Parts: sequence; C-alpha cells; structure tokens
Amino acid sequence: MASLLGLLRANPQHPVGDDGRMALSDHFRELRARLLRAVVVVVVAIIIALFFYSQIFDLVAAPYKEASRQLKEGVTSELTFNGVGAGLSIQLKLCSLVAVIVTSPYWLYQIWAFILPGLHAHERKWTRLFVAVAGPLFIAGVLLGYYVLPKGLQVLINFTQSDVVNLVDFNDFITFTSRMLLVFGIAFEIPLFVVLLNLVGVLPGRVLGRYRPWIIIGVFVFAAVATPSTDPISMTLLALPMLVLFAISEVVARTVDRARGRRAELAPSPDEASPLP
Repeated sequence: MASLLGLLRANPQHPVGDDGRMALSDHFRELRARLLRAVVVVVVAIIIALFFYSQIFDLVAAPYKEASRQLKEGVTSELTFNGVGAGLSIQLKLCSLVAVIVTSPYWLYQIWAFILPGLHAHERKWTRLFVAVAGPLFIAGVLLGYYVLPKGLQVLINFTQSDVVNLVDFNDFITFTSRMLLVFGIAFEIPLFVVLLNLVGVLPGRVLGRYRPWIIIGVFVFAAVATPSTDPISMTLLALPMLVLFAISEVVARTVDRARGRRAELAPSPDEASPLP
C-alpha cells in the first residue's frame, strides 16, 4: 500500500530539451507512469464499490424497471442472470463501471498531464481550466445519459411481439448501459477540447463560425451513431446539449481571439524603432 501511495504522490521531473520539451523516450515513461496511476485509482475505487454493490445494482436496474412499467400492453420483460458465474461477472462489471465514472476527474487530469509536457510554457496555464471543467462535464453527460436511458430501453423493448416475454440478459443490459453513459460523458468533453485548441492558438473562433452548419450536421450524425438505443429521442437529447456546448465554445473562442487581437495591436512591432532617451 505504501508503494501505491508513493506512486500516486510521485511527480517525476523528466529531462527536457533546450526548447522546454521532453524527449520521445521520456514521453513513453511519462505515459506508463500516468497509466499506472489511473489504473491504481480505478482499482481502489472498484474495491470500495464492492462494499456498496446492492445500492449500485438497484441504481443501475432502476432505468430498466421504469421502462418496464411503461411498455405497451401485452409486452413483458424480465432481467435474467445466465450462467453459474454470471453473478460474480455482473458484480465486477457494475463496480468497474461506477469506478470509471466516479474517478473520471482524476484519469481525465492524467490524460491532460501527459499532453502538458508537449505544450509551450504559455499554453500550460490552461491546466486549471481543464481540471475544473473536464470532470464535472463528464459526470453531467453521464447523468443525462442515465436520465435518457429508460426511454431508450422502452423504445427497444416495445419492438417485442405481444404476449411474448422478453428475457434481458443482465450482461447485455450492462453493456448497453455502459455504452450509453460513457458516450454521453465523452460527448460532453468534445466542446471543452475545442476551447482548449482555441486557447493554444490552433483553432480560431472564426473557423468554428464558418463551419457551423457542418458542425450541426456532424453532431446529429455522431448522436445517431453513438447512442446504442438508436431512437430519435435519445439522439436529440444528446445532440441538443452538445450544440449548446459548441455554441458556448464558439463564443469563448471568439472572445479569446478578440482579446488576443487587442494585445497584438498594443504590443510594439519588432521593426519599430525604440524612442531615444
């Protein structure tokens, strides 16, 4: 345990070149260290989640139970465990899903911390913004996916023929739920990366405005492909918040560009002669 705590507290300083950037071999060592830290935190979270398995099971099964109450007349559905080891497998999968979601602020930070050494000094100041926003955005996306989940389940199960019992394997249900929640969480991170690309000078705000119609089409295509339920309600409930976040990111990008332009106008030209004393 002491070695694990030491790994989490460790902040190795790799040698950098004259331009302040790390060598390729150092990047690989940094990647290994970041991955190990993220894995350790997730594993610890899984172990803690095992003590709350009953509450987690009820929480995950709640959308299915809600969807079952809203099925059309004549359609019934039941959750099932198939196989001798299904109970253990499901317990580990559920606790792993919860651990990944709960620890998302930490492993998202590790991703950013790995990218950080490759940035210039003036680009690294946005670390606090990423740390403050990335985790809450991911969890907000997961919560929205959890809210949408019952409707998606209801639409899919209602395709069952009347007077036939639809037996849903809980392993398949976990796969469906995990994909839905993680897709919503990751989708909410995309506009944040758009803002970060603008802050480091890669993506100007005017480019976002120029390609706004294509961004709207792309968001709806992404939502249609990414949502496992494939129903228009889930797709729309994912696409609309993403469009709002993209609109906010464009406003932020244009504001940053204007501020950057004003600073450039006030800065003296390198060819301008300095005044004589």
